[in-house]
Amino acid sequence: MRMKGNGIFSVTVLLFCLTASAQKGAKKALFIIVDGIPADVVEKVATPNLDQIAATGHYRRAYVGGEKDGYSPQTPTISAVSYNSLLTGTWVNKHNVWDNNIKEPNYNYWTIFRLYKEQYPKGKTAVFSSWTDNRTKFVGEGLPQTGNLQLDDHFDGYELDTVRFPHDKAGDFMHRIDEQVATDAVATIKKSAPELSWMYLEYTDDMGHMYGDSPQFYAAVEKMDQQIGRIWAAIQERQKRFGEDWLIFITTDHGRDEKTGRGHGGQSPRQRTTWMVTNLKRINAYT
Repeated sequence: MRMKGNGIFSVTVLLFCLTASAQKGAKKALFIIVDGIPADVVEKVATPNLDQIAATGHYRRAYVGGEKDGYSPQTPTISAVSYNSLLTGTWVNKHNVWDNNIKEPNYNYWTIFRLYKEQYPKGKTAVFSSWTDNRTKFVGEGLPQTGNLQLDDHFDGYELDTVRFPHDKAGDFMHRIDEQVATDAVATIKKSAPELSWMYLEYTDDMGHMYGDSPQFYAAVEKMDQQIGRIWAAIQERQKRFGEDWLIFITTDHGRDEKTGRGHGGQSPRQRTTWMVTNLKRINAYT
């Protein structure tokens, strides 16, 4: 990603551009989290597919970890906390997911999926992910606290399938899982094109933890970009064939520590600094 910028994005607010757009065609939105890539890395590594999407819209830096020394409490720059902040548009003092255990989410702060289904009950939704918590805990599928919210499609839980994806010390199995997640997303977009969907890719974070700032980590970012390219090609095909109006957001959940690039969870600038790519052409001054 060679383009640079700065600012703060609220995913929930921007996704609602889905309903406000004046363009013709059926409206679709896809939200992608790629795990653990600090802004300086995505700006340095060659990511031609992210660049292509950004060229149609925008690339901006963003941040996680709460408002430092502000009203909302500082929070660990870790995955689960950031996922729920992105899905609900709130900081941890409201959504109540403080760590990766995800013990007691406050479902009074609705995710974008529940908000969408409330407005458009016939609209189709989907989740594509290596693990099930994204669907069962964050979105809260089938829980009384979420009004028994149901997704129309999901492809997840591959980390539990050690027959198809035998675990290896090198962590290559997670790349194979991400490949499957991307394949599922491409097939579903081409076939049924849900109105609102969420895709999650994990391999980059695993390589960051294992190798830190390294050729292995940068190679994982390049592989992620190739997967994004497959998704973007499927979206472009839908736009060409059916005249659909697609909105895509790609972001990360945290940065990495300054010293080694292996860790995260603290409040240093690099751990807090994230980014977002979108094909949305019109953004407001706040971003």
